Amino acid sequence: MSSSLATVICVLGIAGLFYLDRDKSVRTSKALWLPVISLWILGSRPVSVWLGMNPAAENAGMQLEGSPFDAGVFGFLLAAGVIVVITRRSQTGAYLKASWPVIVYFAYCLLSVLWSNFPDLAFKRWIKAIGDFVIVLIVVTDADPVAALRRLFSRVGFILFPTSVLLIKYYGDLGRGYDPDGRPMNTGVTTNKNTLGVIVFVISLGALWNFVNVLGAKGQPDRGRHLLAQGTLLAFGVALLVMADSATSVACFALGTVLILATYLPSIRRRPGRVHALVLMILLFGGLTMLFGGQAGVVHALGRDTNLTGRTEIWAAVLPVVPNRLVGAGFESFWLPPRLEMVWSHLSQYMHVNEAHNGYIEVYLNLGWVGVGLIAFILISGYRGAVDAFRRDPTFGSLMLAYVAASAIYSISEAGFRMLLPIWIFLLLAVVGSRGIALGKGRRTREILRTRDSRITKLPTVHAPSLQSLGGTN
Repeated sequence: MSSSLATVICVLGIAGLFYLDRDKSVRTSKALWLPVISLWILGSRPVSVWLGMNPAAENAGMQLEGSPFDAGVFGFLLAAGVIVVITRRSQTGAYLKASWPVIVYFAYCLLSVLWSNFPDLAFKRWIKAIGDFVIVLIVVTDADPVAALRRLFSRVGFILFPTSVLLIKYYGDLGRGYDPDGRPMNTGVTTNKNTLGVIVFVISLGALWNFVNVLGAKGQPDRGRHLLAQGTLLAFGVALLVMADSATSVACFALGTVLILATYLPSIRRRPGRVHALVLMILLFGGLTMLFGGQAGVVHALGRDTNLTGRTEIWAAVLPVVPNRLVGAGFESFWLPPRLEMVWSHLSQYMHVNEAHNGYIEVYLNLGWVGVGLIAFILISGYRGAVDAFRRDPTFGSLMLAYVAASAIYSISEAGFRMLLPIWIFLLLAVVGSRGIALGKGRRTREILRTRDSRITKLPTVHAPSLQSLGGTN
C-alpha cells in the first residue's frame, strides 16, 4: 500500500471513530478543546518541530534556548484556559480549596525560583507548569466532569494513536528513529519511544475504563457503536505499546489494568476497604521488586539490563552534584549549565541526558528533600481522595486509583513529576478530580432541592395525598 493511500485511509478511519463515538445526549463545554489541543501537543511534538522550525536540543547551550513560536502557542492556550477557569470561579474556588496540597507544592516551586542560577528561566518554566493545573481545572469544572473526561480520552486518542501507526508504518523518517546506542526505535507522533509509551499508556487506561463501562451499560442507547469505537482505540493503544517497547509504560499499563478490572469484582465493591490491600499488592509487585531482591528477574522480564538501561549510572552521576540537599537547585534548574556539563562528564560519551530517569530523584535535584516530601504528600492525598471517590462512585474512583498508583510506579524509572508531561497531568487530574465526586454530589443535591422547592412553590393548594406523591418522586 502506498503512503498516500494509507494516509487517506487513516484520515477516514479517524473521522469514522469520531462518528461512531458521537453522543448527542451528553453536552460538554467547547472549552474542553483547550485541554485536548494541549495534550495533542504535549503527547506528540512541539508545533515548531512539526513545522520544521526548531530541531531538538542536542547540547548544553541549547537547553537555555526556547522556541518563541512554541512559547506563543502555549501562552495563548494558557491565557484562554485561565479565562475559562475564572469564568467558572465558584467551581474553581471549591476545587482549589479541596486541592490545597497541590497548591502548596506549586507555591513552593515558585519560591524555589529565588535560589535558581537562572531565576528568569525558572520563572518562565513555572508559568508553563501552571498550565498543567489549568488543563485539569478546565476538565473537572465542566458541567459534567465525567463526560468531559471520557471525551478527553477519545479526542486525544482518536488523533494520536492512528497517526502514530501511520507514521511508523509508512513515514519512517517521522515515525521511526534510533536510540543513543544506534538501535532502531518506533516513535510515532513523538520523538522518543518512552515519550510515545507514556501518552499511549495514560490514554489507553482511559480507553479501557470507557470500554468496560460501556460493556456493562447494557441499556445504553447506541451501545454497539460506542463499544466499537472504544474497543478500536484500546486495540490501537495495545499495539502501540508493543511497537514502542517502553518497558516502564507497558508495566504501568498492565498494573493499572489489573487495578481497574479488579475493582469491578463484587467482593471488592461490597467491601471497599479491601482496595487498600489491592493497591498495596500492586505497588509492592510493580515498584519495590524493581529495587530490592527481585530486581534482576523483574528487569529481565521487562527486557532490560540489571542496571535499568544505564539509569543507575545516571543516578550515581547526578546525586553528588545537587547544590543543596534540603531545597535543591531551584524549580526546573538542575539540568542547566554548569551542572549539566558536570553530569555529562561523568557519563558515557553518548549519554547526553537531561533528566534523572527517576521522578523522586528528579524532584530531589530541583527541589531538595522539601520537594520530595511535598510530592509524597500529593501522592498520599491523591490516594486517600481516590479511595474516598471509590467508596462514593466505584466506577470513577477505580480510574483515579489507577492513575495515582501508576504515577507512583512510573516515576521509579522515569521522571514522572515534571511539568508538561502527560503522566504528571493525569496524576494532578486524579488528585483534583477525586474531590469532584463529593463536590459534584453536593451540587446535584442542592440542584434537586432547589428544583423541588420551586415545584412546590408553583403548585396550587392540594390535598395531602398529592404532596405525598410528589415527595415520592424525588
